[in-house]
This record gives sequence, structure tokens and C-alpha cells, in this order.
Amino acid sequence: AYCYHGQTLLASDKCGEAIRSLQESEKFFAKAEALCKEYGETKGPGTTAKPSGHLFFRKLGSLIKNTLEKCQRENGFIYFQKVPSEAPQLELKANYGLVEPVPFEFPALNTHWTAETVAAFDLTKRPKEDTAKPKPDEEVKPLKEPDIKPQKDSGCQIS
Repeated sequence: AYCYHGQTLLASDKCGEAIRSLQESEKFFAKAEALCKEYGETKGPGTTAKPSGHLFFRKLGSLIKNTLEKCQRENGFIYFQKVPSEAPQLELKANYGLVEPVPFEFPALNTHWTAETVAAFDLTKRPKEDTAKPKPDEEVKPLKEPDIKPQKDSGCQIS
């Protein structure tokens, strides 16, 4: 999130804040990389998963590095902005592209569903079924297949 926020800040000409955001991104990426490598080396089920080798994870590392270098280069040539000591706050609530969720409410219970009605559905009191016995398989009668002889004259013409 800090990486993409840094790209957005760079696009809006806030290079100092973008550098700080990308530095924060680099710090969290290094922590995530260490956890991923540790996870990949653990014994037990699920050891075939190697999150540090996943394509997204590999591309994110190079994206962070390249964007940070670009920001530092442009800040040295063009912007000359001071890099803040604290990372910029991420806006966690999206204000575009999303629909407000509709809160779910259970519908009102019908008057027919009373405690007595629900208690009547006791599956332990059901009658015993005799269908548990397997039915004997019916004997399959063999069918005589017709004699099919290859025909040379099928009616197709190549012209």
C-alpha cells in the first residue's frame, strides 16, 4: 500500500512524501520477505508453498526499488523537497469506485413458525425406513450388434 501510495504522491508532485512512503514500503517489504522465507523453510504440511518466490512478491520488490530510485533522482534534479521524518498516513477508506454496503437484516418471522412447530421437526422420532436394504441388480441381457460392413460408395464426391 505504501508503494502505490508513493507512486500516487509522485504523480501529484509531492516527491518528498513519496520518498518517505517508499522507504516505509521498503521496510515493510524486507520484513515480509523475511517472514516468507521463514515460512518456506518450516517443516510440516504446506511446505511446498513459497510465498517469497511468487510472481507478485518478486515484482513488488523491483517496483519498490525502481520507484524509490526514480523519486530520489527526480527530487535531486527537479523538486528539491525535504523528506519528512514520519511516513504519510494511508487513507484506508476508499472514497471512489466502491458501493456502500447495504446492512443485512433478517426478515421478520412468520406467525406460523412457533416453538411447537419447530419442535415437531425432531428427526430422532422419524419412522424406520426399510429402503436401507440394497435392491438386487437386474440382469442385463446382451444385445446382438448388427453386422456393419464398410461401404465404398458413401455418396460423397470431391470436386
